[in-house]
Amino acid sequence: MLNISSNVSIPDEEIVLSAIRAQGAGGQNVNKVSSAIHLRFDIRASSLPDFYKHRLLMLKDRRISKDGVIVIKAQQYRTREKNREDALERLRQLIKGVAVVKKARQPTKPTKGSQKRRVDSKVKRGRIKSLRGKIRD
Repeated sequence: MLNISSNVSIPDEEIVLSAIRAQGAGGQNVNKVSSAIHLRFDIRASSLPDFYKHRLLMLKDRRISKDGVIVIKAQQYRTREKNREDALERLRQLIKGVAVVKKARQPTKPTKGSQKRRVDSKVKRGRIKSLRGKIRD
């Protein structure tokens, strides 16, 4: 059971974990030990509340396929158990991240003083540049 919050959790049956061989350097051991974890979680077939499902499906994340399946590959650690914990924690953080509703930005207008300072600085800069021209008699 993966607990997301106090009232939201995911049963273990909905998360598919498989051990695969890790990529990269590591000598002979990396070629014979399957220590990396490949996590798959189907959003549409899960028991998550509709709010979470909708927000996850709307998310633009390369870990979420077009079919609505989250795919996480964990290979940071040398042991399968630590990689399993890492993959589950990354899934938890992804789902927790969509639960946070961002506050809408209130557009503001620049103050009269800031507008005047901006125009004055542009005029001053233009004068400096005009002095760089050729000297005429």
